[in-house]
Amino acid sequence: MVATRTAAETAHPQEKSASGAARLPRWRSRLQGAAAVAAGSAMIGAHGAYYGNWIVDDAAITFSYARSFSEGLGPVVQAGAQPVEGFSNVTWTLLLALARLVGLFDHGTIFGIPDYVLLPKVLALVLCAGILTACHAALTRVLVRPWLGTLAVGGLLAMTPSFVIWVVSGLENALYGLLITTLAVLVFRAVLDDAVLRWRLAVGAGLLAALAALTRPEGLIYGGVYPLVVLGTLWRSRGAPVSTAVRYIALSTAAFVGAAGAYFLWRRVTFGEWLSAPSIAKSQGLPYPTDLPKAGQIVGYAGAPAILLVCVFVGMLLARPPWWRRGLFALLVPLGLGLVAFTVLEDDWMGHLRFATPIWVLGALTAVLAAAEVVRRVRGGARAAVVTGMVVALVASGSSFAVAAYDFRRAPTLSACHVADRYGRAFNGYADLLGLDRASLLLPDLGGTSMTSRLRLVDMAGLTDVRMAHMIRNEDRAGTKRYVFDEVRPTFIHTRLPWTGGGDLTEDPRFTRDYVRIFAEPGHPWPDGDWVRRDVVPDSATLERLRAYAGATAGRVADASVAPTSSCGDTLGVGSTLRPAPPGGPAGRPGE
Repeated sequence: MVATRTAAETAHPQEKSASGAARLPRWRSRLQGAAAVAAGSAMIGAHGAYYGNWIVDDAAITFSYARSFSEGLGPVVQAGAQPVEGFSNVTWTLLLALARLVGLFDHGTIFGIPDYVLLPKVLALVLCAGILTACHAALTRVLVRPWLGTLAVGGLLAMTPSFVIWVVSGLENALYGLLITTLAVLVFRAVLDDAVLRWRLAVGAGLLAALAALTRPEGLIYGGVYPLVVLGTLWRSRGAPVSTAVRYIALSTAAFVGAAGAYFLWRRVTFGEWLSAPSIAKSQGLPYPTDLPKAGQIVGYAGAPAILLVCVFVGMLLARPPWWRRGLFALLVPLGLGLVAFTVLEDDWMGHLRFATPIWVLGALTAVLAAAEVVRRVRGGARAAVVTGMVVALVASGSSFAVAAYDFRRAPTLSACHVADRYGRAFNGYADLLGLDRASLLLPDLGGTSMTSRLRLVDMAGLTDVRMAHMIRNEDRAGTKRYVFDEVRPTFIHTRLPWTGGGDLTEDPRFTRDYVRIFAEPGHPWPDGDWVRRDVVPDSATLERLRAYAGATAGRVADASVAPTSSCGDTLGVGSTLRPAPPGGPAGRPGE
């Protein structure tokens, strides 16, 4: 049974001799902790394996920048492109660039698995093991059997599709979760040790918050963890030197602002912007009171019974505080900040609460600690009722999670491989057939395309095109049309819902005047599909050959629901194409 230590057990630990027999329990405890971390990571990995080789397309944008950095090209999405900060996960991008430099990423296969799939997923599992190790460090201070608590946290995270989906997606979620969990646990342990006012903790907390801010833009909010915890413990301690507390808060703030601010200054000098292109294009606004109900999405996803039970447990501890009450406060601060960040952020089209990763980790850790304390306190029938309530809540949430995982596996968020085949390789083939050495492509999906396309890419979504990002933010449709049709004049255009309609590019008369459709997107209304500029097609015979080729290549990979969790070749090479398949045959395989 998971249970917390009493205050007496913590204040007067049993004396340990220096003999080997006395050291055995410590050795055994470490082994149990390591086994719990390994088991928890294995459960997360098993759930992640359920989604196969799926990598979300947005992750491939980061992959492209990692490739460019490792090749010495700088912050460009593809060779020859203008420098644009089309990523908002600096630390993750640099980590992947380092992996590529040492030959572990974007080079080929490892054990027969493409490294663009294997490396990000294995790295995510290593980072998840770090998350569980940090949780174990917190649980060791409070629980009698911390390994059991660690196993419980790992199980809760492993059963949560929102957590697992996004840590194995190729995005930065696992790294982001580790940074915030480490920050929370360091502060938690320091509070219990009465060691909050220490310069190493103050600087470390500031630097961890800065790294979180360079991993996800909303990570800036965690710069408030240390100051809020210091102020909270100062208020509760009554009599602590205010001037000393202020000095340490200033030190932590200086470390945070110095590290994060240095990057912001580099961004301003390099790109002339204070925000990255994705942040500009997504038009993140100021928070409003109407954003608060978004927290209900967490309740709806995790299940009301489970959330209600955890809230009841935490409420019981706040009403009758345990000896580690200050540690509870130290955990609730970053958890509360995570909830604030989640409610403030614009809704994400990718689904499954992509921005909730820190909430799941800190929520699971808090839930395990609170449940263990409540179980320790109650006896007899009350304990049976508590355990029954936990089982019912877990079954309810588990049933909902199982359905969510199954549905996602059948129809995952847009995959990098689908985009690489459908847009990168297909349009390479169009350009090859027309004999075009230099061509350009306007489209909204840049991830897999940027890894495989030899064409100059123009980002319809503005994530890697800062001019387009500003026009999207300002809703400047006229400016967008001038930019596309008068300045860029892309050779090819791909358009589809939701990028058609509402006064967009396809409703401009220059679109049908200057472009002709070579492939109609199956199941989509006019004018969705692939278009080519008329002046690069020499005659009608060539146009018919192009349309036939499009049907034999793009037509066979157009349906994103076909094999959505499979890979797309050993490598994502620039210039690769799709081999046409005969009618009724299998989909064309990539060909260099």
